[in-house]
Formats: sequence, structure tokens, C-alpha cells
Amino acid sequence: MATFLLIHGAGSDSWDWHRVAPLLVAAGHQVHAPDLPCADDSAGFEEYARAALASLPDEVVEPVVVVGHSMGAFTAVLACEQLTGSALVLVAPMIPAPGETGGQWWAATEQEEAQKAFAQEQGRDPQAPMDSIETFLHDVEPRIVEVGIAHFRDQSGTPFTTAWAGPEWPAERTMVIVGRDDRLFPLPFQRRVCQERLGIEPVVVPSGHMPALACPDELAAHLLAAANEAGPQTLRPQTPKHQSTKLQGVAPS
Repeated sequence: MATFLLIHGAGSDSWDWHRVAPLLVAAGHQVHAPDLPCADDSAGFEEYARAALASLPDEVVEPVVVVGHSMGAFTAVLACEQLTGSALVLVAPMIPAPGETGGQWWAATEQEEAQKAFAQEQGRDPQAPMDSIETFLHDVEPRIVEVGIAHFRDQSGTPFTTAWAGPEWPAERTMVIVGRDDRLFPLPFQRRVCQERLGIEPVVVPSGHMPALACPDELAAHLLAAANEAGPQTLRPQTPKHQSTKLQGVAPS
């Protein structure tokens, strides 16, 4: 048994994990998928990490596998740093760099150029205005898209203007999972950023930007593999590994 902490991306909520979480539970694991305060202008990545950690019980079964989707990668790394016996999985991620804001990430990685090049390669208009359905949910079943629209949330700009206070990179085992057909972060782009920032090759799944909705079985299989590789289970109190002044005061909600 392991504990999974599933962290959603920007402008969304924990519903994003509703197809994956039951598969992990059915395999005998504990799953926690908190809603982050993404609409709160007073909250940045540190507050998001507090909210994520507060969703865990007083005692957790290790290993703890912290999973961050898209912009949730910024939060996932901070949360992972506070947990002993943890592993990190980033899904279709914005892979952060120390001191970088969420807003700076786009230009630093040359994301816009990559997105437009992929659109042109596929015969789509690279200058077309952003369409959330076509960009994020183009390969998700229509019935799920219909429900998912109700889970779009306002996203505060605070994380895009506050420097990320994360480490050079966590020591724990890190896995990156990317979508073969991701229109926001195309596969060649993700492979390059993974190499530049982590020095690793990503795992590729048959999905766009939302693997948890488009291919939950494949994604769950990789998450279970990450848990198996992280080590044997241990039950212990939730104790921060580092007494970070930035994340002190975490308590269950």
C-alpha cells in the first residue's frame, strides 16, 4: 500500500482525478486529491502546497507518491520536499526552475513557439484564439467534457507573478509522464524541457494534455509502477522532512 497525493493544475479542481483515483484505491492504496485555492489572490504556490499537505491524515502510509498535473508541478515539488518517504510524478507538467514565476516559465521554455509549430504541423491555425476544449479536452470523451466544463475554475494570477521557492530539484525518484498528442505542451517540447531541466526522458502516454481524463488506465498503471519502485510500505506520523519556515504550520483541515 502507498499514499497518493494528487494535485490538479491551474483553473481546475480535484475532479480532474475522478477517473484515476478509483483505480488506485482498487489496487489497495490511499488516495487524497485536494482542491487548491486557485481563485484566491492571496494564495501562491506555497499556500497551494499547504493546502495539499493539509489534506493528508495525521498518519500516512509510505511511500507517498506526490503527483502534480500541469501547473500543479510547481506545487507538487514543494509538497514532496516536506514529506519523508516520498516519490514525485509530474504529468503533462510545467517543469519549474528555482526562482522562476509561473508567468516567466512560458517564455523561458519557449512554449508559445512550440505550441504554434505543432498546430501548423497538424494543419490547425497557429494564430487561432485559445479554445479550452480544443486545447485541453480534444481527445476526451464528449460525455466527460460536458461534465468537466462545470469544473473549470477562475485562476488567480498570483502564482504567475511570485517567484517559485522550490529546490534545485528534489532527491526523490522523479517520473515525468507526458501526452503524445498534447496540444499545449507538444511532445518534442516536453522531451527537450525534461532533458534541459531534469536530465531524464519522459514516459509517453496516448493522450493530450489531460491524461487523467483521456487515458486513466494507462496513467494509473504508471502511477502504480512509481509506487512499487518507491519502496516497501511503512506507517508513520506525517512529519515534515525539512523544517521550512515557508511551509511551517501545516495541519489537517
